[in-house]
Amino acid sequence: MSIQEQPQEVNVSELTPGQLRRRKRQRRRALIHCVLSLVLLVYLVVALTLTSEAGDARVCTGFRIAVNDTASFRFVTPAELGRELGSLPANAKGMRLLDIDTDSIEHLLSHIDKIEDAEVVRLSDGQILVTVNPMHPVARIFDGKGSYYINRDGKRISADARYHVDVPLIQGHFADSTFTPMQLLPLIDYIAADTLWNSLISMVKVDSPTDVLLIPIVRGQVINFGEPKDFESKFRRLHRTYTEVLPVKGWNYYDTISVKWGGQIVATRRHKKLPQPRILSEEEEEQVDVGTMLAGDHVAPGQAIPGHAAKDDKIIPAAKKKH
Repeated sequence: MSIQEQPQEVNVSELTPGQLRRRKRQRRRALIHCVLSLVLLVYLVVALTLTSEAGDARVCTGFRIAVNDTASFRFVTPAELGRELGSLPANAKGMRLLDIDTDSIEHLLSHIDKIEDAEVVRLSDGQILVTVNPMHPVARIFDGKGSYYINRDGKRISADARYHVDVPLIQGHFADSTFTPMQLLPLIDYIAADTLWNSLISMVKVDSPTDVLLIPIVRGQVINFGEPKDFESKFRRLHRTYTEVLPVKGWNYYDTISVKWGGQIVATRRHKKLPQPRILSEEEEEQVDVGTMLAGDHVAPGQAIPGHAAKDDKIIPAAKKKH
């Protein structure tokens, strides 16, 4: 247990002249310190008040919109976001900064499904800066009722003419959650990474989880890829078909090429003439039934009994070597 010593009172009459002078200087410094602290406090209060009043009177010197589009999708543009904000971007210059509700702007932009998040700040030079991180679509889905985009997380993004981006097309009905467009993304990525297939395949159509159809740019022809797996084997067989067989047999000789069964290339020979092409309107293009392009007799479009060749299907012979 410690014993604290009580401070002893000093008898002023017992102090020497030098000690008295030191005590007076200490008291004088303490008084000056208190006065300076009080003056500084008053100054801060006045300065903050004047700054607040000056801030209320400041006007906007400009309105800028920046889109962090690192992938260069150009799906969301500053011009389109400006239209979403109405007349504000054009009329902001000259308005009082206090009258521009940055929270409301953030709220409005964040509720657009093309945008991941948005931030609105007032800069020191009086400008309003809107910074937006957009969604990045990876595919456009046509489900028979309409169309929409999806990003890599599977989030739906509404499709309209104001926002457009060139991404792979997927057609099919995905009401059953057991098979979703997300399960096709590895196939989409594989096609996009290969120069040949990226230029040849125009769309992916899903008849069932085991009948995924690739629609090439060759008119009236369909590739039954089967399940979206075994990419190396299936595309190797397709590569042989397109580089060795079709140049010999003719590009329109087959209407359906199937690689859904392991180690096989099975095709349906065309028995019908190709219809004359015509230009479709945008509404008609969304309603195209790719199944009508499959003309195999006695075979449902793109379908066959698993493990068996369709009745009229013939295994494609190897191309004859040129001598």
